[in-house]
Amino acid sequence: MKVIFNCHLPFMLAHGGMQIQIEQTKAALEQIGVETAFLEWWNDRQTGDILHHFGALPEEMIVQARNKGWKAVNTILLSHNCNRPKAALLLRRILIRAAMAMPLPQPLRPRWHAFRIWDRVFVSLEAEKQILIRSYGVEECSVRKVPLGLPESFLKAGPGPRTGDYLISHGTIAPVKNSVELARLAVEAQAPVLFVGKPFAEGDSYWQQFRRLVDNKYVRYQPHVASEVEMVGLLQRARGFVLMSRFENWSLAAHEAAACGLPLLLPELPWSRERFGPQASYFPRKSPAQAAGMLRKFYQQSPSAPPPKVRLYSWREVAEMLHDAYADDPKCETKAA
Repeated sequence: MKVIFNCHLPFMLAHGGMQIQIEQTKAALEQIGVETAFLEWWNDRQTGDILHHFGALPEEMIVQARNKGWKAVNTILLSHNCNRPKAALLLRRILIRAAMAMPLPQPLRPRWHAFRIWDRVFVSLEAEKQILIRSYGVEECSVRKVPLGLPESFLKAGPGPRTGDYLISHGTIAPVKNSVELARLAVEAQAPVLFVGKPFAEGDSYWQQFRRLVDNKYVRYQPHVASEVEMVGLLQRARGFVLMSRFENWSLAAHEAAACGLPLLLPELPWSRERFGPQASYFPRKSPAQAAGMLRKFYQQSPSAPPPKVRLYSWREVAEMLHDAYADDPKCETKAA
C-alpha cells in the first residue's frame, strides 16, 4: 500500500492545524510500515495506490485518480459549517440540497458534489459527519470519523505544578482565533493571558493590532515555540487554558492543554461540547457582555479546577485507524460516479 498525500493550501502561506495533521499523519503511517509520498504534480510516472487529499477537490480529479486504479479518499474540515447556529445550518442545508438537485453538467456543478464520490471521507467529529450526510447527501457508509492525535511528549506529560500566574492560549494569532478580542478581554477582566504563537505574516494588520495590546501584564506574548518540551513546560506552569475562537473542528491546542492537566475555558460551540461536554467551562455564547466576567471567574477558580478527562489519541493510533479505512471498502449499495 502506497498513500499519496495532497493539499492545495501551501504551508508557507498558512501554517496551522492542517499542516500539523498532514505531517504527523504521514510520519505515523510510515512508522507502522505504510509507504507514503506527497503528490508530485510534475511527475507523470508517479505511482501509488491511494490518493489522500486534504480539502476540496474537483470531481474530475477524483475520477482521474480512479481511472489510474487509485482509491480516492478525502479529509475535509467543516469547522465553519458544523459550528453555525441551528437556524443558519437549516437554511444552508436547504440551499445546498436545492443547488445539488439542479441537473447541471459536471464542469458547472458545485464542488460539493465531490463529497458523494470519494471512496472515503474522513472527519473528526459527529457534527461534521451529520453535515456531510444531511446537507450534502453523502452516504453514511462512506464517512469515517478519525480523531486527531497528539505527540507522545504531550500524552506522557501529565499535570504540572501550575504555579504560574497566567492563563495560556497557544495557536496562530489570527481573526479566526479572536486573538485581539481575547487580549482586550484579558485587560478588561484583569486576568493575565500568555499568548504563544505567530501570525500568518508580519505585515498583517490584525497582527499589528494584537502587538499594540501586549503590555506584559495582562496581555503577554511569546513567539511560536518550536520545541514540544518547551511547550509542555509552559502549559504545565499555567493556571488554565483559554480559547475564544470563532470556529474549530478539533482544537489541537485544547487537547494539548488537557493532556498537560489544565482546566479549559472554551467557546460554546458544537465541537467543544462534543469533545469536552460538562468537563470544560464556556464563554457565554449569546452574551458577549458577560465574557469578561466569565474570564475573571475562570482565572480565579482555575488553580483548583480539574482538567477534563477525555480520550486522547496518539498519532500512531490515528494511523492505524486510517490504515484499516484505506483497506476497507465502503459497504454502500450505490456509489455515484
